[in-house]
Amino acid sequence: MGRDTSVIGLGAWQLGADWGDVSEADAHATLQAAVDAGVTFIDTADVYGDGRSEQIVGSFVKDKPGLTVATKMGRRLPQEPANYSLDNFRAWTDRSRANLGVDTLDLVQLHCPPTPVFSSDEVFDALDTLVQEKRIAAYGVSVEKVDEALAAIARPGTASVQIILNAFRLKPLERVLPAAAEAGVGIIARVPLASGLLSGRYDEHTQFAADDHRNYNRHGEAFDVGETFSGVDFATGLEAVRRLRSLVPDDATMAQFALRWILDQPAVSVVIPGARNPEQARANAHAASLPPLSPETREKIAAVYDELIRPQVHDKW
Repeated sequence: MGRDTSVIGLGAWQLGADWGDVSEADAHATLQAAVDAGVTFIDTADVYGDGRSEQIVGSFVKDKPGLTVATKMGRRLPQEPANYSLDNFRAWTDRSRANLGVDTLDLVQLHCPPTPVFSSDEVFDALDTLVQEKRIAAYGVSVEKVDEALAAIARPGTASVQIILNAFRLKPLERVLPAAAEAGVGIIARVPLASGLLSGRYDEHTQFAADDHRNYNRHGEAFDVGETFSGVDFATGLEAVRRLRSLVPDDATMAQFALRWILDQPAVSVVIPGARNPEQARANAHAASLPPLSPETREKIAAVYDELIRPQVHDKW
């Protein structure tokens, strides 16, 4: 992606909205704990809390050199290819620059745009123009589907691809990660804990708040269902976690084990777990210091995926 960052970053969706309420003070404490633990990459978006996440991150990173902030754009208007224009890009990035308090955004990603956008020369020409105008330093895409990722990687100006990658979403290993490595494109692994399923903290009795997407988007009512539990049925996910639990090393939590699996995949640049409090931020960052998982362990993870998860998700994204 053109600059060195920590391999564990921080996803800031939950600091804006859709995961229950997080106060600004708690958000700042979480960001500080992450940075103190070595995190140098923060990922946000202009729609998280309609700019609240960007504003919180912006107020935090002020006077803190060495941090990279990635944001996203494109979901503040209806998801129609015609809306992905240079004029809109300028307006959206101007808003994000104001929210984050910077002249030049480190990295701007198209936020899971409609599939036709990836084949539009005009869209990528417009992104190149934003770089020339120094509104942004680099651009990437956040994608839902493997084919979208491959189309973006083929564009010479693409710095990064953000894609769902976790022990419940193995398809990117087949073509996306090798293609990114060959092209020198960074991979940002999102939803690394499958919306918390892979933290091992949930069971059949877990209740999520009304304003938490794990409640209201279980079946894709609000946005792509793949963003919630990686598209895995909740009960199936719980069973898969139970089978994986015996593989977790004694010196790691279930969440750290899940993050370590992602870090072990070649071509992954940074993993962006969310955190709602300082303890979670510190624990996530610690995963980077754990030893790599053994080939035998990785094979057993793949076997659980093949039996329980693959039939539900592999062909959808």
